[in-house]
Amino acid sequence: MRIVIAGGGWAGCAAAAAASKVGAEVTLLERTDMLLGTGLVGGIMRNNGRYMATEEMIALGGGDIFAITDANSRHKNISFPGHEHANLYDIGKVPGAVTRFLKTAGVNIKFKSRVKKVEMNGNRIQAVITDQGKRYEGDVFIDTTGTAGPMKNCVRYGNGCAMCVLRCPSFGGRVSLTGLAGISETQGIKPNGAVGAMSGSCKLYKESLAPWIVDTLNEKGVAVIPVPEHLKENHLDIKACQQYALADFAENVILLDTGHAKLMTPYFELARLQQIPGFENARYEDPYSGGKGNSMRYFAMAPRDNTLKVNNIDNLFCAGEKAGLLVGHTEAIVTGTLAGYNATRFAHGLEALTLPEELAVGDAISYVNDQMQTSEGLGLKYTFSGSVLFKRMQKLGQYTTNHAEIKKRVAQTGLSGVFNNL
Repeated sequence: MRIVIAGGGWAGCAAAAAASKVGAEVTLLERTDMLLGTGLVGGIMRNNGRYMATEEMIALGGGDIFAITDANSRHKNISFPGHEHANLYDIGKVPGAVTRFLKTAGVNIKFKSRVKKVEMNGNRIQAVITDQGKRYEGDVFIDTTGTAGPMKNCVRYGNGCAMCVLRCPSFGGRVSLTGLAGISETQGIKPNGAVGAMSGSCKLYKESLAPWIVDTLNEKGVAVIPVPEHLKENHLDIKACQQYALADFAENVILLDTGHAKLMTPYFELARLQQIPGFENARYEDPYSGGKGNSMRYFAMAPRDNTLKVNNIDNLFCAGEKAGLLVGHTEAIVTGTLAGYNATRFAHGLEALTLPEELAVGDAISYVNDQMQTSEGLGLKYTFSGSVLFKRMQKLGQYTTNHAEIKKRVAQTGLSGVFNNL
């Protein structure tokens, strides 16, 4: 069975891994020259409820990608304001490790392959065509093109193009497979009523920071430096990552060590940042204009059911931000794994899997879908690591870091190892 995936971020890579694992012939089309998308500058795993979601996926047989991030973590089981037991993966090593893993699994990766057209037969996609005019036929398609950009959205709804890792000027802006198929998409809403949301953090070159900050990062994985009152900036309400919209992140410069220094704010004016002791030579690595702003997201989410099939298209699934207002790498890997698995089941004429709501991963997919049918829900962001979804996990009594308990809970659903076989 031929599965064609548009988008090589975390969701697309997880979908490719899951589909190839159960025997599909997988082609992964990536707009740029590297995999992982925002995962190239991300790095935070297992914090708060993401720990439990990760262990649920491992028990379900969907832990291959998580094994890579665990194996390439610079720091494990660290704490920073509002977050416990986090792993920080090395952004310099993980992209290569994932690429090699997928190639070994037989995934046909096509870089610089931006989908611009689809061929339809009724309500089915027959093929996609790239900017280069190459045509890829498939039995089932998966849209993991994300919701960030293109540049015009960053200009219209943000602070302009901040020259981020998505590199729209170089490789062309994001194009939605769902949109090309004629499906109307949903947009997220900011607290002020405007659409979209700003990416939640920046990267600083470690070598531009004072040695004592670098030493702290290398040793502890986290550095918290108080910001003088007259230099404070608070942009937390515009972040996509509302789990980090805590007072600590406005009152301090909080850095995490993912190889570079991850600055946990959507942007910080460079001239002000350089007045803080230790940051006199600070320089942004991503976005390159991170003192001005960041990339904008949540402009194009697909209407879908809880198997992650896109409504009104017979052979299209979705994952990652495309599947709704789910924020983070873990969330993208969870939905990508389910989409890749279900796309293969669909290709074989089998019933698609709906993850049960007794599991945190299943409840998240269902709950977010329900919430996005409401105007209030479209104004929120959902993640296992904080904000609405983590509070819900705690309220439902789902949250635990006890491995035996998580395995038992998965076993009670009868789905242990389900992602290993059709």
